[in-house]
Amino acid sequence: MKIVIIGGSGLIGTKVAERLRKQGHEVLQSSPSTGVNTITGEGLDGALAGANVVIDVTNSPSYEPSAVLSFFETSTTNLLKAERAAGVRHHVALSIVGIERSPDNGYFRAKLAQEALIKKNAVPYTIVRSTQFLEFLGGIADSSTVDGTVHVPHGAFQPIAADEVAGFVAEAATASAENRTIEIAGPEKKPMSDFVTEYLASIGDTRKVLVDPQARYFGTLVDDRALVPLGTAKLGTLDFRTWHSRRSQAAA
Repeated sequence: MKIVIIGGSGLIGTKVAERLRKQGHEVLQSSPSTGVNTITGEGLDGALAGANVVIDVTNSPSYEPSAVLSFFETSTTNLLKAERAAGVRHHVALSIVGIERSPDNGYFRAKLAQEALIKKNAVPYTIVRSTQFLEFLGGIADSSTVDGTVHVPHGAFQPIAADEVAGFVAEAATASAENRTIEIAGPEKKPMSDFVTEYLASIGDTRKVLVDPQARYFGTLVDDRALVPLGTAKLGTLDFRTWHSRRSQAAA
């Protein structure tokens, strides 16, 4: 089966490609660096020729609200048009758990717009909504640091390892299109402040973590419902300690 990964050179795209190739699939990792640009349309027709499945794991180069909305609307519109012309039978898109519950987050609003375009299009689809990746805990801590103190909310958090995200995406791509949204998350759910505290301690970072009810997560106030699945979700098996231990061993 020929599977094209749009955004194939990124963190998730690279991991998905590795899994699919091991399963014997023909995989094309596409990105602007390989001459495939979903904004301009350059290279799309050639990349999608003969493709059975397209996986979209693209990300906007800008997080400014109007720019990110324009990116996902333009990219998704062009990609779906090219898929229809090529006869693609399954469109798989990676999205984010809880985006409809955080209206103040411009990135989340853009992902909702992307999902709407996919749902009303003729190409059969599966949307995989994921919680935040464990790999981004350091970035969360850095973006939340004020005068040396990390201000994070107490709201529920359920991060998942990127390896397991890739596994679920690959699983969706090799199954039949579901024409619905599925959700994935990590095995542990606890306050965001607990995860950030544990992460900083694990790398020897001495910054103090302050639980701040007014702290925002990339512009969004977080409660116990904002960022975690509220219904049925597929759960990974890597808890924080196992994930961190494996990363440390790999880096040694």
